[in-house]
Amino acid sequence: MTKLKIAYSPCPNDTFVFDAWAHGRVPDAPRLDVTFADIDITNGWAESGTDGHDVLKVSYAVLPWILDEYALLPCGGALGRGCGPLVLTREDATGADLAGKTVAVPSERSTAYLLFRLWAAEKVPGGVGNVVVMPFHEIMPAVRDGKVDAGLVIHEARFTYKDYGLHRLADMGEHWESTTGLPIPLGAIVARRSLGAQTLRRLAEAARTSVRMAWDDPAVSRPYVMEHAQEMDPKVADQHIGLYVNEFTADLGEHGYAAVRGLLTRAAAEGLVPPLGPDALAFP
Repeated sequence: MTKLKIAYSPCPNDTFVFDAWAHGRVPDAPRLDVTFADIDITNGWAESGTDGHDVLKVSYAVLPWILDEYALLPCGGALGRGCGPLVLTREDATGADLAGKTVAVPSERSTAYLLFRLWAAEKVPGGVGNVVVMPFHEIMPAVRDGKVDAGLVIHEARFTYKDYGLHRLADMGEHWESTTGLPIPLGAIVARRSLGAQTLRRLAEAARTSVRMAWDDPAVSRPYVMEHAQEMDPKVADQHIGLYVNEFTADLGEHGYAAVRGLLTRAAAEGLVPPLGPDALAFP
């Protein structure tokens, strides 16, 4: 069978999840041709539909624009508790202090951005003044150097922001969980509907098996994880995996789907995304 083209990030959670599958150790799984790309890039590929990839890791926030062409796989992604994006500043501040200020975000098509906008609607009187998009690894230096007033950060920045002398203004995950009781939907795995229902089910089973193999023997995935971890400290990589790879990665389940619907329904009510159809998240 021709290799399926897949794109996911070089972040430890993705390389941990896909290690076994990418290296041909998942029995009877389709073979993969892997591309590494930041999630803002894969979001754009999914929206354009012209990149040629069969499977993509994207933000849950982009789903309303792509579900006509792509199906959400019920596994392989990142969704959990205590793992939300943070708003960081150089000095201690409150939400009210962001009124009219400039905030850097990793993407306007990201779950982090939706969570931030839902939080700001409640906590920032009159709203922020300007939102600028920059690669997530540039955000903390920009806040530290005073190029922006605040930054919305994701991934391992949860563990390293103090190294930049920054302060945590708010945790978007804490706000989401306290107001909804639901886990936080972050990254999703989607595949082209044109592959057909049978292949989509094979892909889901391969992703599920791959993550379970990684759990069974984490040491096997370590070389792949660290090869692509961008000089990350191994302890930080382990924390990253511990936060973002959990039971929802193996199976979204009832609570996972409720979280996705909850986020996108609230975001649609704020005019941030188009509304979802009733069967948009259904898996073949």
